[in-house]
Amino acid sequence: MGRLLAIDGLNIVRRVYEASPEPDSPEKAEIALRHALSSFRKLVNDHEPTHVLPAFDFGGRTWRHDLYAGYREGRAPMPSPLREALPGFYEKLQGFGLHVVSLPEVEADDVIGTVVLRWLADGRGEATVASTDKDLHGLIAQGARVWDHFKSEWHDHAWVEQKWGVPPEQLPDLLALMGDVTDSIPGVSKVGVKTAARLLRTYGTLDGIMAGAGILKDTLGETLRKEREMLYLSRQLVQLKTDVRVGVTWNMLAWER
Repeated sequence: MGRLLAIDGLNIVRRVYEASPEPDSPEKAEIALRHALSSFRKLVNDHEPTHVLPAFDFGGRTWRHDLYAGYREGRAPMPSPLREALPGFYEKLQGFGLHVVSLPEVEADDVIGTVVLRWLADGRGEATVASTDKDLHGLIAQGARVWDHFKSEWHDHAWVEQKWGVPPEQLPDLLALMGDVTDSIPGVSKVGVKTAARLLRTYGTLDGIMAGAGILKDTLGETLRKEREMLYLSRQLVQLKTDVRVGVTWNMLAWER
């Protein structure tokens, strides 16, 4: 059986870059990308995959911006020295034997979600996602495993439940309820992780919550009824797009070192 390793590229690169307190500069980018390359090598060497998907955000407008103009409006842009150094980094990854995937109008998360689910649906073997991105933890419900490279720990069903109070299959609904400040996803006003988890434990799904909202006479019920449209929009924004035309074959992702 095969072993797919899907790497959330900028999740690695940005965290390595931002770990340094030095001001933005080409030198800082060069050093960070040197360390990031070592991280990629360590991931491949440690996990011994048969196939590797290094996915990177293309940047610019995506399908989520078409749904909601305010998407990611509060996020600081990538520092220009790092952005300018990325093409050279991609070349080094390709020289190492990896096939970088970066597609316009979708995010790396969508590419990873699409490829991982196809891999699992085809019964090709294990699928590991190297990322700390909470959106990707929903893939655990489909049989994927998530690896935190920075803490060297596995994230499984039990980890998700301990962290967020719901199982992986309810994670998208939880994120829709609580929103995501990082991506400027609104969610429902004054609903945090504990309230969102409690609602999902009680009602099961967003539809169940909204069906029950009519009998909630408190402020929460009023807020849910008032912000119903934004809640369902938030649900669309946090959902992975899993029908991306990735344009690669399994042979192109095969790891032969």
